[in-house]
Amino acid sequence: MARKQNHRYSQGMGTLKRVFKVESTTQLVIVFVVFGITGSLSVVISDPLIAFAGISTDTLNHLVYWPLRIIGMLLVYQVILVAVGALFGQFAYFWRIEKRMLGRFGIRFDRSKDHSEG
Repeated sequence: MARKQNHRYSQGMGTLKRVFKVESTTQLVIVFVVFGITGSLSVVISDPLIAFAGISTDTLNHLVYWPLRIIGMLLVYQVILVAVGALFGQFAYFWRIEKRMLGRFGIRFDRSKDHSEG
């Protein structure tokens, strides 16, 4: 029975490595840690930035405030993701993810000039 569980664990880790396009379990753990830190930091950092911009539930309807708050968090997230990834030695990995995310927003990078795409 223990052998079946190890096989399932190994199979599951292999699937996660393929999905996240990482080479090792250590890199996968680092990627998860970076995503966790980045998500939390984007919420914490965007709050004072939104307040500094004068956006609050006191001045705006909730239907306007929350979309603006989410957009603020997304913008902060984009910057923090690459920075935190770099601190963990994974700049190239997270820059590749960042370019893909920004591409979905219509912001494209010239691939012929970027050799890190691999």
